[in-house]
Amino acid sequence: MDPVNILLVDDQPAKLLSYEVILGKLGENLIKAKSGREALEHLLKTDVAVILVDVCMPDQDGFELVAMIREHPRYQKTAIIFVSAVMMAEPDRLRGYEVGAVDYVAVPVVPEVLRAKVKVFCELYRKNRELERLNSELERRVAERTAELEASSAELRLLNEHLEHRIEERTREREEALAQLFEAQKLDTIGQLTGGVAHDFNNLLMAALGSLNLLRKHLPREERTDRLLDNAIQASERGAALTQRLLAFARRQELKPQTVDIIHLVNEMENLLQRAVGPGIKLSSSLPENLTKVLADSNQLELALLNLVVNARDAMPSGGAITIHAEDKIISSDHQYQNLKPGAYVCISVSDTGLGMDSATLAKAAEPFFTTKGPGKGTGLGLSMVHGLAAQSGGTLALSSEVNRGTRVDLWLPVSSEEPEVETLFEEAADPERQSEFVSRTILVVDDDALVSMGTAAMLEDLGHTAIEVMSGAKALEVLASNPQIELIITDHAMPGMTGAELARRVRSSQPTFPIILASGYAELPDDEGLANLHRLGKPFAQAQLAAAIEHAMLPPC
Repeated sequence: MDPVNILLVDDQPAKLLSYEVILGKLGENLIKAKSGREALEHLLKTDVAVILVDVCMPDQDGFELVAMIREHPRYQKTAIIFVSAVMMAEPDRLRGYEVGAVDYVAVPVVPEVLRAKVKVFCELYRKNRELERLNSELERRVAERTAELEASSAELRLLNEHLEHRIEERTREREEALAQLFEAQKLDTIGQLTGGVAHDFNNLLMAALGSLNLLRKHLPREERTDRLLDNAIQASERGAALTQRLLAFARRQELKPQTVDIIHLVNEMENLLQRAVGPGIKLSSSLPENLTKVLADSNQLELALLNLVVNARDAMPSGGAITIHAEDKIISSDHQYQNLKPGAYVCISVSDTGLGMDSATLAKAAEPFFTTKGPGKGTGLGLSMVHGLAAQSGGTLALSSEVNRGTRVDLWLPVSSEEPEVETLFEEAADPERQSEFVSRTILVVDDDALVSMGTAAMLEDLGHTAIEVMSGAKALEVLASNPQIELIITDHAMPGMTGAELARRVRSSQPTFPIILASGYAELPDDEGLANLHRLGKPFAQAQLAAAIEHAMLPPC
């Protein structure tokens, strides 16, 4: 691995010597300059990977020098680190970043920190040079192949010209794809943030809903009180439904095919879709009274419909109409369509009256990272995600469009032979006095959120159980070891120090059949090391769901 050049700019020889000692272990070439003029002379003659610049110099300060360096085309992206022995105010730091610095180090310098930062930028420089070398090698090979083709007949020369055009086109697409890749990485970061927010939001909803349901159960029945409690509970349940959609946006839910009623799903999404398109666009649905159920992931299907409607909205900057239609279709062996297997399908169509697409754009519309929207207005992943969902579900995606006549997207999904599962987020709490075989349990509640822990314990005690609350996995292990009466653990997953999954693994290592319920508002829960069959409960949960989970967890193992 060849060493790269690091330029050290400082008017004090002692400081230059100290930088040389600190960075000498990196094995790179160190170039020293005592002034801005000397630094510019080096830069004109030598390629430099990283530049360390002193802020305060007598002839020319670091800000002016960096501004001049950035004017040179070759050094517009070079890593520049400011070093200053003077405490810089926030405006000074901002000025440094504005002129082109990428980092800032205060004196006295911590050798390990400075060395680590410079090493990172050196490695980044090497990787960029390697990419340039590979691109150059690719261009060289293409040129050689082109020369061979040009030596042939006129027909081959014509084909070669076409090939060159394709190569230029693919190179441009590759550069655009790299830029979109960075956008996709930002989306992934946003997805992780969304998941974390959903976890905290579900904890708040857990505490609110648990308390509200218990209040409604024990307060005297009065019309005004009941109405206020019902409003609060409904608002919290809507918050829980919103959180589920946030998780779908974040793509933090594994694909779980199930029987889905398209009519029910579209009706449930109507308000969300109307808010997404805004008041200037008319949104309507044309659905039959009876429609066969499909086999798909309900959450991902919601996201797919939302993507299609938003795409249609963006194609109508001056307003228009969007129509959602669905109908049963039969694909026979005699009439193949889009490589679909023969069988029964439901075709869900989203059509608009927008700008439409020409044939060239239509051919690429479903390709990953392809977008006709301006910079920063789209990732080009919407249709490709819908296409992937359709293909993974056993269906397909079909597009038709005419310029100035609008676009139609057909999402084909296979029908399901099973009845849809009715998901009830919150039900009336079961009355423990009506359970003929009710058994009071001593249950350990583990949650780092005091509000959630208190709400869960209150629901357990209302059910007739004894609840012991702790706020960490380590404390849970201590209490479990000292209290043999504990029969069940209900633990949150996302906790500092020791997660709920780690706690379950520790308990199961010595007591393999000990009943444990893992409750979480959001988490990518592990399915390995014996935890695949762990009882799970999604937050926020109602008292009836809690009672059912306890009953299921306490069943003897098969």
